[in-house]
Amino acid sequence: MGDTGRLMKRQKGFSLIELLIVVAIILIIAAIAIPNLLRSRIAANEASAVGSLRTLNTSEVTYNSTYPNVGFTCSLTALGPPASGASATSAAAGLIDSNLAGSNKSGYTFAAGTCNSANSIVVDYQWKADPQTAGTTGQRYFCTDVSGVIKFHTSSSSTCLTAGTAI
Repeated sequence: MGDTGRLMKRQKGFSLIELLIVVAIILIIAAIAIPNLLRSRIAANEASAVGSLRTLNTSEVTYNSTYPNVGFTCSLTALGPPASGASATSAAAGLIDSNLAGSNKSGYTFAAGTCNSANSIVVDYQWKADPQTAGTTGQRYFCTDVSGVIKFHTSSSSTCLTAGTAI
């Protein structure tokens, strides 16, 4: 009966050392997985920025064809959606979505570069896409212009068109 009494009093469950081992294993797995997750997010943001610049190129060509007396535009608002119930105009052509028209999308900030006019018609355009937080939301800076070529630079969108690498 002595052995039986001791077995009856023994509690079921995990010991503290077993729980600590499980927590340590979970922390090791998290330490491996989190950097990969962050790299995946950066890659997705960069792909979105390139897609948005392609959209801007297409929108600029459409805008120029639709409003030849204006030419191209260097305003995201002009490419953006018109007010609810309003028709598209050269001030709000409805060619891009409201997120991109607001200049921030998927961790990138979009801005116009240099635009040149001739006889009050905009004859060319440049668009730049900078990561909102370099190294966190994106690694590369992107740009495009009237040529339609999208380029990237590793440190600046200001030198992207002259020193960037075509995608």
